Amino acid sequence: MFIQTEQTPNPATLKFLPGRDVLGHGTADFPNAEAAQRSPLAQRLFEVEGVTGVFLGSDFVTVTKAEDRDWYLLKPSILGAIMEHMMAGLPIVLEDAGDGHAASDEDDEIVSQIKELLDTRVRPAVAMDGGDITFEGFEDGVVFLHMKGSCAGCPSSTATLKSGIENMLRHYIPEVVEVRQSA
Repeated sequence: MFIQTEQTPNPATLKFLPGRDVLGHGTADFPNAEAAQRSPLAQRLFEVEGVTGVFLGSDFVTVTKAEDRDWYLLKPSILGAIMEHMMAGLPIVLEDAGDGHAASDEDDEIVSQIKELLDTRVRPAVAMDGGDITFEGFEDGVVFLHMKGSCAGCPSSTATLKSGIENMLRHYIPEVVEVRQSA
């Protein structure tokens, strides 16, 4: 098994590409070890000293490191953990990740349009950088989005949110007046 790595716009994250499906569809975000209870792979990665976040995508794993750690020291341990886990055929997650968007009983037409644009135009692009952006809510013309993986804490995330996503949503959906990152 050969695992490729790619840098992301966030210097604290690195994208690992194992050359096979990780989740297949959806994403799973584990911002800390406590959140990783449903993912044996994420739990294993948090055992590597200096790992502070794990994000799983369709065919990649994004790992966030502590500020005081160097990739050249962490990378071999992370590569080994991913390789051993996958070669042993162990489960990645114990339950379905879903589509990542906040659950809603009924999406009105505007919310459906927002989710469709995010799924077709935004999420594939940010997945290439090892992250994800999911819909959290829409209220009084404001779209609330949650940034995950390499997008969380990325120096260029505000520009992506405001210049890219906000402009695109406002262009296609006149009811959208602003885009904000949810807490």
